[in-house]
Amino acid sequence: MAPSVLEDRIEAFRRFNRFFTRRIGVLRPGLYDSPYSLAEVRVLYELAHGKAHPTATELGHELDLDPGYLSRIVRSFEAAGLVRRARANHDGRQFHLALTAAGRKAFAPLDQASHDEIGALLAPLPDDAQRRMASAMDTIESLLGDEPPEAQASSLRPPRPGDMGWVIQRHGALYAQEYGLDATFEALVGEIAARFVRRFDPAGDRAWIAEHRGINVGFVLVVRRAPTVAQLRLLLVEPSARGLGIGGRLVDEAIAFARGAGYRKLMLWTNAGLDAARHLYDARGFRLVREEPHHSFGRDLVGQTMELRLSYAVTAK
Repeated sequence: MAPSVLEDRIEAFRRFNRFFTRRIGVLRPGLYDSPYSLAEVRVLYELAHGKAHPTATELGHELDLDPGYLSRIVRSFEAAGLVRRARANHDGRQFHLALTAAGRKAFAPLDQASHDEIGALLAPLPDDAQRRMASAMDTIESLLGDEPPEAQASSLRPPRPGDMGWVIQRHGALYAQEYGLDATFEALVGEIAARFVRRFDPAGDRAWIAEHRGINVGFVLVVRRAPTVAQLRLLLVEPSARGLGIGGRLVDEAIAFARGAGYRKLMLWTNAGLDAARHLYDARGFRLVREEPHHSFGRDLVGQTMELRLSYAVTAK
């Protein structure tokens, strides 16, 4: 990486830090008009919501606080009757920490103030802007967190009311942004989603929403194309969740369902240039059976039909 590029990114990171710390008010002498500093409120928060009865060592590790500084905070809280200590059975040199009833009472308005302040920041923003903000924060936490991205919480579930609207909107927005497709592509996705909901047959159709830390980040569906042929459609993975293995999980789930439903073949239609999705299909044994140029969605494209013989399906490792 060129030194100038790295320097630009460092400055962007520092600029964002200055903006965000000012925006959420952490530089105020007393956080949320309280007598407590940011570090003191974080200690109270961890004792209220974190691991039950942590030792000072565990608390210091979680907050990355200097042991001496943390010890002074704990002693002041203990003197004020907010925190109690109990000697650890496994090590007489360690003490377990917990909030007292007075400590919980003192922390409750701070917890509510934090909740209300963030709510006030989010409330003026439209739903899509809130989603983008949550997704951006999730990306930062995933990249800088202690756990590798693939170990972080993600799950697949059936769609709930409202999810299909999200699927349509995100396809329209992402394919316009990444591939320059016009609004007619979003219209096509809407038609496919509506047909799936209206004609849903649980014996032969299925759809999955992928969630990462409670946020929708992916989607795929399988529908009956013929008595022995299923079609995989509308595979989507949010940019913030790419690299977590979610696309592979969605495709694997679709293959497993199609095989279990008795289909002999799973097919899909895509376009040349969607390299990440094509890699997922190739790795799982799909083969290209037909290509044809077409003009759709405001672009000159090359359509690709791919098929997977389910009796020969493989799972990528």
